[in-house]
Amino acid sequence: MTKAKKTAAHYVCQSRDETQTAIRELGDAQRELTRLETVINDAIAAIAARHKDNVDALKTRIDTLTSGIQLWCEANRAALCATGKTANLVTGEVSWRQRPPSVSVRQQEKVIETLRALGLSRFLREKTEVNKEAILAEPAAVSGIAGITVVTGVEDFAVTPFEIEVQS
Repeated sequence: MTKAKKTAAHYVCQSRDETQTAIRELGDAQRELTRLETVINDAIAAIAARHKDNVDALKTRIDTLTSGIQLWCEANRAALCATGKTANLVTGEVSWRQRPPSVSVRQQEKVIETLRALGLSRFLREKTEVNKEAILAEPAAVSGIAGITVVTGVEDFAVTPFEIEVQS
């Protein structure tokens, strides 16, 4: 199956009137796109609402079956896994896997203070990075340094069609 290429048509306004018309058409197209997105989102919401009861029932059934399977397997783990951590039960298999160790840190500032106070700074990572704000404040000081480029004078073009927000 070949994928259709999406190419932008080249269009250049030839006068002030044409530009004004193009801006109006741009606004019309943007609003139509918003309307279409709304129709699509409404359809998705309606489909989800129609199937919500079935989805909830299936999720409950899955949770119930999984829990029952796990309870039986835990009780019979020694017999099931005599040769490893996985057991084949013809219709499927069950397995136990050890998760890798992980660290959770809450109230990071307090933990950092405590580690420093206890002389455990080996558990802290100091991050050094380029201060871009300082470079923007003094661009002449870094001119000529390889790897640093100060970009100025870049201009973006934007078109904003006029719209009125109706409030009810």
